[in-house]
Amino acid sequence: MKLFVQVPCLNEEETLPLVLETIPRTVPGVDSVEILIIDDGSSDRTIEVAKAHGVTHFVRHARNMGLARSFRDGVDYALAHGADIVVNTDGDNQYPQERIADLVQPIIRGQADIVIADRQTATIEHFSPFKKAMQKIGSEVVNVAAGTDLPDAASGFRAYSKAALIRLNVVTQFSYCMETIIQAGNKRLRIVSLPIRTNPRTRESRLFKNIWQHMIKSGTAITRSYLMFKPHIMLGGLGAVMLIAALIPFIRFFVFWLMGSGDGHIQSLILGTAMLVGALLCFALLIIADLLRTNRVLLEESLERLKEMQYRPPVDVAAGTVGDGRARRATVPVEGPRAEQITLEVPADGVPGARPSTTATGETVSPYTGETVQHR
Repeated sequence: MKLFVQVPCLNEEETLPLVLETIPRTVPGVDSVEILIIDDGSSDRTIEVAKAHGVTHFVRHARNMGLARSFRDGVDYALAHGADIVVNTDGDNQYPQERIADLVQPIIRGQADIVIADRQTATIEHFSPFKKAMQKIGSEVVNVAAGTDLPDAASGFRAYSKAALIRLNVVTQFSYCMETIIQAGNKRLRIVSLPIRTNPRTRESRLFKNIWQHMIKSGTAITRSYLMFKPHIMLGGLGAVMLIAALIPFIRFFVFWLMGSGDGHIQSLILGTAMLVGALLCFALLIIADLLRTNRVLLEESLERLKEMQYRPPVDVAAGTVGDGRARRATVPVEGPRAEQITLEVPADGVPGARPSTTATGETVSPYTGETVQHR
C-alpha cells in the first residue's frame, strides 16, 4: 500500500522545512510514504527547499491557480503514481504532521473512506469569537447538505482512500474542503473525524484576505453544492415561502371584497400575483434542477469508470513481466485460426497508460486487464 502526502505551497520556504521534517517516513500498514509538493506559482525558494529535504515528486503551476486546483492536480498526480491513500496537509505547518499515522488508520482498517482532522476550533487561541462562531455555523450548514455530523468541515488536514478520490469531483476554484464533504456525504462515503491540536500560527492565511471574503466564497461554494445535490431544500423552500406570501394578500383582498370594500385594495392582488409567479418559477426551476441532477449522476458514473481505467494498477501479463518496473515488453498469445503472439509496450515505471495492441486478426489486448477483445 502506497501513501502520498501532498503539500500545497505558495511561497513556503520558511515554514516548509518544519512540515517536511515532521512528516513520518514510515506508517504502520503502509509499504511506502511519498511526499508530493504542489507549487502553486511560488516566487521564492520553495522548490529548492523541498529538493534539499529529499522530495522527488512535484506538481508546478506557472501562476497561482488556487487551493482547489492544487488539490485536484495533486490527486491526479498521486493516483497516476499508484497512490492508495492521499493525505492533504498545508505548507504553513498549521497541522501536526506526526498525526498522519493516526489519520490514515481508519482507512487502512477499512472503517472509513475519508478521515478529517478536527482542529477543535473552539480552543484555538488566535481565532476570534466571531471566527469561532462562523466556523461552527459553516460546519452545521455543510452537515445539513451532506447528511454528516462533522465538527470541523473547513479543516484541510485529511486522508482520502483511492476509491473515494475516484468518486469525488472538485469543480470550485476557491477551496475543495466543503465541496468534497457534501459530495462524499451524498454519495454515501464513510467519513470519520479525528480530534487534533494545531501547531502555533506561523503566518496569516493566504487563502483569503479577510473573514468576510472567506464567508462569501465559502457561502457561494455551499450554495452551488446545495443546488447540485439538494435543490429541493433551496428552490423548494423558497417556492413555499413565496407561495405563502402570495396567499396572504389574496386572502386579505378576499376578506375586503366580502366586506364590500375590495375596490380600494387592488394592490393586494398585484402583490399576490407577483409572489405567485415567483413561486411557480421556483418550482419550475426545481424540476429542471432535479433533471440536471439525474443527468449529472449518469455523467459522474461514466467519469468514475474512466478514472478506474486510468488509475488501475498494471496487471501482470505473461508470468508477471508487465508493470513490475523492469520489463518493457511482454508477449501474449492470441487464440484463433491465425494464432500468433503480440507485443505489449508497457511504461518502465508501471504507470498505467499503455495503448492496446492489435493483431492481424482484428483482436485487441487491453493493457490494463490482458483481456482479448474480438472486433466484428
